[in-house]
Amino acid sequence: MAAPTPIGAARSISASSLVDLFLDMMAAERGAALNTIEAYRRDLTDYCAFLATEGIAPIEAETQAARDYLAELAGRGLKASSAARRLSAVKQFHRFLFTEGHRPGDPTVVVSAPKRGRALPTILSVADVDRLLAVAREGLDDEQQPWGERWRAARMNCLLELLYGTGLRVSELVALPRSAARLAEQKIDCFLVVRGKGGRERLVPLSGPAKAGILLYARIGASKPKGAALNASPWLFPADSDSGHLTRQAFARDLKAVAAAAGLRSAEISPHVLRHAFASHLLHHGADLRVVQELLGHADISTTQIYTHVLDERTSAMVRDLHPLGSDDQ
Repeated sequence: MAAPTPIGAARSISASSLVDLFLDMMAAERGAALNTIEAYRRDLTDYCAFLATEGIAPIEAETQAARDYLAELAGRGLKASSAARRLSAVKQFHRFLFTEGHRPGDPTVVVSAPKRGRALPTILSVADVDRLLAVAREGLDDEQQPWGERWRAARMNCLLELLYGTGLRVSELVALPRSAARLAEQKIDCFLVVRGKGGRERLVPLSGPAKAGILLYARIGASKPKGAALNASPWLFPADSDSGHLTRQAFARDLKAVAAAAGLRSAEISPHVLRHAFASHLLHHGADLRVVQELLGHADISTTQIYTHVLDERTSAMVRDLHPLGSDDQ
């Protein structure tokens, strides 16, 4: 590390030169990649330009200057996540200036990043889901189709019925054991035992359409012709390779193809979006938030509360339709 520059002498160093010194340190001591260096350069050049308009040099900037910069970023319409990234660069820059003796203290120590609002999940309408499932069911009853194509279609139909009918995480879905097919054969209501995050187990009820999807998939699988490549497997959804189960990536890829065929924007469709649809549609039709929390396997209710916008809409409708003063007809 170079010898500290006397603070008086540092006043003669331009802002761009101070930024260069910081970036040299990032490259030499922290091994920052070229793209990272360039990103820091853009952020700090913007910050120094803001300071220049206020007539402030980086070595003279106080806490309020950093806060004013954040306010200016918000005024530009920058997202909280982008502003937080720029503040991180500014903080590291000022920490460097202080550590190297270019200024007497770090003015950004007490500056907090803007709070990032939790993004609402992408929600499919019931009509969208119906269209997706209808496309997945096409050709399943056509016994003239090649068995392999029919089996893969039945697998996709089963995956979608299970995902929308249970709200499982995609990692839980693709790793379901073959015993789930035996459960689906029962004439009574049945539950899957799912091991979720942190090893926590929960019971997930199997809906009628999900059971029907499993049974059709199992029936087509059992009708495989001699020589068909379908190895015995402990998984309900075996991989196309010799071992293991279907991967999350393979399912997500095939789902996008079905979405495109259904006229939906494939870029906006993922297994997690269907999990969101399961939760949102349940809440919209009157399910309790705590019940949805249990079904989704959320350890904390605050995670489930991302769906409260659905509850807000339902609550407003209830007040409008059920409260004696809620009607417009007075």
